[in-house]
Amino acid sequence: MHELIPHSGWKARYQASLDPKCPLYLDRGAPENGAYHRMYDFVIHPEWDAIGCETLYIKLLFVDYDQGYAVIELLGEWNDAVHNDVMEVKRRLADPLNLQGIDKFLLMADNLLNFHGGEEDYYSEWAEDCEAGWIVILNARDHVIQDLRAARLSSYLWAGERYRFAAWRAQDPLALCQAVDLLIQKQLGA
Repeated sequence: MHELIPHSGWKARYQASLDPKCPLYLDRGAPENGAYHRMYDFVIHPEWDAIGCETLYIKLLFVDYDQGYAVIELLGEWNDAVHNDVMEVKRRLADPLNLQGIDKFLLMADNLLNFHGGEEDYYSEWAEDCEAGWIVILNARDHVIQDLRAARLSSYLWAGERYRFAAWRAQDPLALCQAVDLLIQKQLGA
């Protein structure tokens, strides 16, 4: 796990730790004691940001305030059943970004190993906050998509086969967000 590093190819375009509008401003990733993060018995690379979840770490890769986009890479296990991770993600990251005009959230799930659903209240609230936008889970594993469907979250989140972009890291972040936005608009028009 310590070898899994957040995507760094867009650092020239955006760094959350340097963005005064971002809730992760001046956060340098590593815990205050200088040690690495830990998940279960694994060490997590210090570039991942902790947001209050025991088994879920994030990296805010890109934000475009003018167009309302945020790209967030996920690592670990999203567990609402035990830890209510959606509350932490919403309160600590999505809410402050939403106040800055972000209403389109692209969650990169290549390294999201599991999803355990719970109550849908925070998803409903988050979707309402993004009424003109969306929340997309990109590149989720098949079993994660099945768990999302079982939790009945399709009213709030876009996920599935259509939302797989294997070469997302090589794309321009704004172009990626616009491509996802176009895909959603086509689905809504169909």
